[in-house]
Amino acid sequence: MSGEADVVRRRVLVSGRVQGVFFRDACRHEARAAGVSGWVRNRGDGQVEAVFEGPLAAVERMVAWCHVGPARALVTGVKVTEEPPVGEPGFRVG
Repeated sequence: MSGEADVVRRRVLVSGRVQGVFFRDACRHEARAAGVSGWVRNRGDGQVEAVFEGPLAAVERMVAWCHVGPARALVTGVKVTEEPPVGEPGFRVG
């Protein structure tokens, strides 16, 4: 049985060498392939912040991807926070 109750939302902060390595573009590609809504953006402190919203398995796939990132990234930390879903429209890069 599926429905709105199956939708989850996670905010992820990724640290390490994650800016200037196509992290956001690769994240958008992965999120769209996974069928996840949300967004990704660079932060002024050098981290990348992302929100993933969708089915639990798809969101968990994206969180796991963030632990590795694209080929040129060097991820040293990932912080995940659960949030209530808000109905994100598609996936965008900020």
